[in-house]
Amino acid sequence: MRIPPRGAIAILMFAVLLLGTSASPDPDPSASDQSPLTVFLVRHAEKADSGKDPGLTEAGRARAQDLAGALGNAGLEAVHSSDYARTRDTAAPVAAQLGLEVQLYDPRDLPGLASELRARGGRHLVVGHSNTTPALVGLLGGAKGLPIDDDNEFDRLYIVTVARDGTVTSVMLRYGAASADAGS
Repeated sequence: MRIPPRGAIAILMFAVLLLGTSASPDPDPSASDQSPLTVFLVRHAEKADSGKDPGLTEAGRARAQDLAGALGNAGLEAVHSSDYARTRDTAAPVAAQLGLEVQLYDPRDLPGLASELRARGGRHLVVGHSNTTPALVGLLGGAKGLPIDDDNEFDRLYIVTVARDGTVTSVMLRYGAASADAGS
């Protein structure tokens, strides 16, 4: 499913809010203290070249703006990025729009990041890479889907919600302009 420009975003965010809310009584009293967790996960946008730490192409900068438009009303409390130009540049427009600082994480410690997110609860954007994004989705209990095409796929948007009772729901959408491999 591709997220249409601006129009259906409100409907999507409403659905995500419903997924993150538990309507049934919580049998574990300590679980009621835990905020539901909703994590939006994307791979960085199109990178300029295959150098050590490339920035974004023009298409990548446009995609980062599309991400800001798609998530501007998602109620994000934090924006996380690995410490690479392409991921920071993808996260920056969302963070700037919401007045948030981009929080850096170590992509070699995804279990630590997953634990931190679960402990904090709330709504987060995590910008990663073709290998780390699906891996983190899996660590959070979501469905990773097929491997990301490293050369051509930049438009996946995963949404993983962990309810107060620990129930996990996930969905994978597409955002921005279609990637060359958008059929996967």
